[in-house]
Amino acid sequence: MYRRILLLGMTACLCGCLHPRKYEQVQLPVPAAWPESATVKPNAAAEASGADTPWREFFRDEHLRSLIELTLANNRDLRMAALNVERVQALYRIQRAEQLPSVNASAAADLYRLPKSMTVAGFAVPQSVTVEQYTVNPVAVSWELDLFGRVRSLKSAALERFLATEQSRAATQIALVAAVADSYFALAADREKLRLAQATLDAQQSTYELIRRTCEAGMASDLDLRQAESQLEAARADIARYTAQVALDENAINLLVGTTVSADLLPGELGSELALKDIDAGVHSEVLLRRPDILMAEHQLKAAYANIGAARAAFFPRIALTAAAGLMSSDLSDLFRYGARTWSFVPKASIPIFDAGARQANLKVAEVDRNLAVAEYEKAIQSAFREVSDALALRSRLLEQQRAQEALVRSLEEAFRLAEARYRSGIDSYLSVLVAQRSLYAAQQGLVSLRQARLSNLVTLYKVLGGGA
Repeated sequence: MYRRILLLGMTACLCGCLHPRKYEQVQLPVPAAWPESATVKPNAAAEASGADTPWREFFRDEHLRSLIELTLANNRDLRMAALNVERVQALYRIQRAEQLPSVNASAAADLYRLPKSMTVAGFAVPQSVTVEQYTVNPVAVSWELDLFGRVRSLKSAALERFLATEQSRAATQIALVAAVADSYFALAADREKLRLAQATLDAQQSTYELIRRTCEAGMASDLDLRQAESQLEAARADIARYTAQVALDENAINLLVGTTVSADLLPGELGSELALKDIDAGVHSEVLLRRPDILMAEHQLKAAYANIGAARAAFFPRIALTAAAGLMSSDLSDLFRYGARTWSFVPKASIPIFDAGARQANLKVAEVDRNLAVAEYEKAIQSAFREVSDALALRSRLLEQQRAQEALVRSLEEAFRLAEARYRSGIDSYLSVLVAQRSLYAAQQGLVSLRQARLSNLVTLYKVLGGGA
């Protein structure tokens, strides 16, 4: 009988191997190289690959490094991602354990009463009797023969889900590092704008007092005084606005870090010490395959392929072996005697015959899930390609804008100096000074915004290339 069961299993196994379901590498649904307009480098110096650059090397500011380390230790999103990795790892261990035999020990006592005139095995019980049966099985082994790969497929699917979760944690860390850096630069920029507003207010206050005294002496008009006063109040409004924005930036950093950040770790202004290491996107778009979110999608795709294998295995018999060895006796005092030994061996084959199409539908679901995973994988690659292309396209353009803005600021500084000199000489009215000062102030604020945008763009490029894990 055992030979027949084994022969049946081997035959079904051979049938199941006729159509193997293996993972097929998906072709990149994007061009092999970046768009030509996105490959212009702002710096001809040697650059490092973004994916190969650790974040401690990319960020050169010591305060920002300390802030990122504090974030990685305290952020709740990253903590939940790490806990999710541990959970899926435990689920994988559970699934992997099903490939091995399970060994148990058991002890049981079975006591029951047979009433009078009860028929047992064709014999009538003459009077009521109490039956006792004691069993001890120190070794009980059960094992499913995985001839058709059902358990192996489920284990492979669990492994791929675990690997996908690890990549999800890495992607969360990359996004978190970039978010902390962006918030850090935003705070530095807003503090510098607040400083410019305060400097403008101080200058306007001095100018207002001078014009007020001149007006009282009859050497200036009320119009000049009101124009100076309007500029003074505008500077006060900007100070209030940027003071509130600085507070919001600090709150955002505290939330990302997961704790209250000490003032000595926060930036002062958007100075040159916040420079970042220059990185290179390379020539080929295959670098995208190293991004954690794309690796996560690929592992999910592999898990979908493994689920198809498990669904196909459901069409074939399941063979399980159960064996036990122990002691049995009707009297507890005789349980451990030599003659009380007992054993059992129970092979079991479950052959599916009819289930109203449930197994076929389950296989269809697995195949559709695989197709969905392919689409998600391709979409992830296409989205990543666009993100890198956008970051590269902005990279050199922002540098050009910053250089032009710096030249504009220098020009307006000279224009403001000349307008102020002409006003003091009585050649022009205060309106020319007012216009020149407003233009200079707006250009200075715009320059700060452009410097922040350049830093954020480089951080974004570093993130979309897969750096920061």
